Amino acid sequence: MKHAIALTTAHLQSLDLTPAQSVIDPILSQSDEQTDGGNLADPQMMFSFEIDFPREASDPRELSEIPEVRLWFIRLNAQYPWLPLYLDWESGELSRYTAMLVPHQFSPIDGIRYNPEALEIFVMDKVFTLDSWLQQKGIDGRSRLKFMTQMLGYELDDALFGLLS
Repeated sequence: MKHAIALTTAHLQSLDLTPAQSVIDPILSQSDEQTDGGNLADPQMMFSFEIDFPREASDPRELSEIPEVRLWFIRLNAQYPWLPLYLDWESGELSRYTAMLVPHQFSPIDGIRYNPEALEIFVMDKVFTLDSWLQQKGIDGRSRLKFMTQMLGYELDDALFGLLS
C-alpha cells in the first residue's frame, strides 16, 4: 500500500515533521501492537513524497540542492532511519531520498552522481542500522535490504550478515 507524504514550503522551512508523522506514526502503532512487524513486514508498504516548494523560473537547482529541503530530510532521517526500506523505489523515491542526505552533483545528461565515499558511508550506515532494526521488529528483511543497496550500486555478501549476527 502506497502512502503519500505531502510537504509544503512552510513544513520544509520550519523543519515541521508533522506531515510525515501523521502518515507514518499510525502505521508504526499498528506494527508495534503486532509481534510479526505488522504492516512494516509487508513488502508492498511504500511511502512517497509530494513536495510543493515553488522556485523562481531562473532557479536551476534540483530540490536536493536546496538547503531547507535537505535539512528537513536530514531531520526526517534521524527520526525514521528505516524509511528508505519503505520508499517507492520504482518511482525514484530512494534515489531522491538518498540525494537529500548524500553529497552529489546533478547533471542533465548523467543525472545524480553521488560522492562515492559519502554514498558508501551512507549505505553501510543504513545496512547496520536497518539490519538491527529489522531484527528487533522480527521482520525477515535481509533480502529487501540487499535489494535496496543494489538500487544504490552496492552488492552485499551474505558473509557480512554473518558478522552482524
